[in-house]
Amino acid sequence: MGLALSPPDDRPNLFLDLGLAERIQSEFVDIRDAGAVFAAVTAFRPQIVFHLAAQALVRRSYADPLETFAVNVLGTAHVLEAARQTDSVRAVVCVTSDKCYENREWVWGYRENDPLGGKDPYSASKAAAEIVAASYRETLVSGSRFRLATARGGNVIGGGDWSEDRLVPDLVRAIQANSPLVLRNPKAVRPWQHVLELLHGYLLLGERLLAADDGAIGAWNFGPPRGSEVAVSHLIDQALTVWGGDPISIRVEPSTLREAGILKLDASKAEAELGWRPLLSFADTVRLTMDWYHSYCERPASARKLIEAQITDYRRIAAAASPVDKDYSRL
Repeated sequence: MGLALSPPDDRPNLFLDLGLAERIQSEFVDIRDAGAVFAAVTAFRPQIVFHLAAQALVRRSYADPLETFAVNVLGTAHVLEAARQTDSVRAVVCVTSDKCYENREWVWGYRENDPLGGKDPYSASKAAAEIVAASYRETLVSGSRFRLATARGGNVIGGGDWSEDRLVPDLVRAIQANSPLVLRNPKAVRPWQHVLELLHGYLLLGERLLAADDGAIGAWNFGPPRGSEVAVSHLIDQALTVWGGDPISIRVEPSTLREAGILKLDASKAEAELGWRPLLSFADTVRLTMDWYHSYCERPASARKLIEAQITDYRRIAAAASPVDKDYSRL
């Protein structure tokens, strides 16, 4: 079962493109509504909950900080409380962000035991969500039937994202409209990684929690391989090379809003203790992402086939890279 807001009607979205309404049980629920979340979870009675619902845009958090805190902090509490009150739940993976750390503009990656913090409302809300999850983990569900972990991923790219104010979707829209791409900070460095890398990590973590592995409880980073932390301008150059065609105009409009200049994650813990590691290079990540958008723009009806093909390819890569005999059919 999936809980989410209603899909937007002003841009493409995968919920409609993939026909998910006919393929899975789903409900349109605002996680700020504690009663609705509780009713949905208790009615479905899941064994595992993956909590990814969020207000995920930094600039929107400045425009509407109350919405951001309500969704990301109180909404997280609503999801965790519904899980706590539903006796079928045995595991919860609560996804936050690499921006939950107190950013010191370090050139090395943050580790799970580094201080939480956040100057902009979005980052602060993610740090607060981590604290809420830790409170549930340490006091409210400690020793109970279900296990709780948080997952902190890097800057996610991949086919199917059409959100506003997001770098790759903005680039694709600029290409389609033959209009300039507007960048806030071309020099900002981020840990870029493909969405399938993160989903792989979340599933492995959820599997361990569901197996009652207490070693999986806690916070986990899932970051890209070293060398994938590059500037926005480098990502754009690579993406345009993969796309091909005529160059586009790029206009820089610096923002007065405060955002981190550099972010990196250290995923050593996940690699050592979960057996997860990033499998895609930066070049592979950009190629898979732009290939998806290019094919989709030519044939929007092919969205499902494009995603299924990339999942199949990633399963093959994961199986080949695994040192043990694992079943990757569920990835």
